[in-house]
Amino acid sequence: MTQIQTRNPATGEPLETYETMSESEVFAKIEAAHAAFLDWRTKSHDERAPYLRKIAEVLRANADRFAELMTREMGKLIKDGKTEVEICARIFEYTADHGPKELADQERQHSGGRKRGIVTFSPIGVIYSVQPWNFPVYQPVRVLAANLMAGNAVILKHASICTGSGLLLRDLCLEAGLPKDLFEVILVGHDLSDKVIEHKLIRAVTMTGSDGAGSHIGELASKNLKKTVLELGSNDAYLVLEDADIDLAVETCAQGRLYNNGETCVSAKRFVVTEAVYDDFVAAFVARMQRAKMGDPTAEDTELGPVSSQEQFDTLVEQVGKSVEQGATLLCGGDPEEGEGYYYPATVLADCKPGMPAYDDELFGPVASIIRAKDDEDAMRIANDSRYGLGGGIFTRDEDKAIRLARDHFDTGMVRINSFGAADPNMPFGGVKDSGYGREHGGFGMKEFVNAKAIFLPS
Repeated sequence: MTQIQTRNPATGEPLETYETMSESEVFAKIEAAHAAFLDWRTKSHDERAPYLRKIAEVLRANADRFAELMTREMGKLIKDGKTEVEICARIFEYTADHGPKELADQERQHSGGRKRGIVTFSPIGVIYSVQPWNFPVYQPVRVLAANLMAGNAVILKHASICTGSGLLLRDLCLEAGLPKDLFEVILVGHDLSDKVIEHKLIRAVTMTGSDGAGSHIGELASKNLKKTVLELGSNDAYLVLEDADIDLAVETCAQGRLYNNGETCVSAKRFVVTEAVYDDFVAAFVARMQRAKMGDPTAEDTELGPVSSQEQFDTLVEQVGKSVEQGATLLCGGDPEEGEGYYYPATVLADCKPGMPAYDDELFGPVASIIRAKDDEDAMRIANDSRYGLGGGIFTRDEDKAIRLARDHFDTGMVRINSFGAADPNMPFGGVKDSGYGREHGGFGMKEFVNAKAIFLPS
């Protein structure tokens, strides 16, 4: 039997060792989750809501403990970890508050209005949730809260480097009184994970991760006629238009690139800057990135901690190196110091062109790619010149113009105007193109894995 070894990315030191599960152990957990679902589905939405509120309460009570664990497992700044736990508590509360109305039966007319009908949103069973390491609590919670309210059970396969975080989330849910087996964590590799997708009691699959992994999981699930929601990578473009407030754009874009050590799917990655403001923006942006304090993620004044792993570090080194070899200009960073931990400095690349990793791919770390645009129209064209479509941003003093561009032209699932942020429980979250499909949050996630059932009444 293989093992999972977690490691502190700030020091490289090993943390915990976990035994992976056998096929029989995993399948037993799926069967137990299904049995728990059969009871849970009989509860009304209003009866489920207090369980979610109690989980929120327990999460808040354990915020420091959870934040410290996330920092040890994947290098998240301790202050960001505390914020993440609070966001998760709010998601549970939002779902408890709004779920009963979102999922309530709907009365409708049919047969030309002569007869009555009811649309009911019925739970379907056990949902398989495959989640990444960059937000160890938030990623599983946004699936868990929505599906518990809908009446489903959830099996979580978390990223191996944050195994402890997945297990702690399960333990805190049990402490909050969630029925046993309704939410369970499995420790498996990719081969056994594929068998989980194929298991007859798994009714749907949701996954956050790379577009390559999403393509594999989506193909396997569809082969087995199971619905999926996929939230995949992105290289979000933030447009700095000709009338932008440069000071605001510089500070916001720097925060957007450095947040969570640059390891966020929906964050500022490509900076498409119009010719009219290019020199002013780039000079100020580089200076701001150079001021970012890198160091101990437990220190309150640290702005940039380590990336999550040696693998992540090596990938960044390769992507930046290839981009420079192909003609990108290194304006700052890009030369990590040797020493303990996986620290990659705040880096800015200019002259990024198609064919370079810095233009085409997702750089999951504190590396900013700057692309020069002739004018506003050209900036919008460049922003959409991507296989991805998760998020993006627009900086302009003309809000009406920004709304028009966001609504009618930006080919992404989310657009920020003169601001940066990751997610909000009241707004839909998800993307298009190679960034995946389906939506979470904003009430949308609660209806992804339900049976919209039509009941026809005679009169």
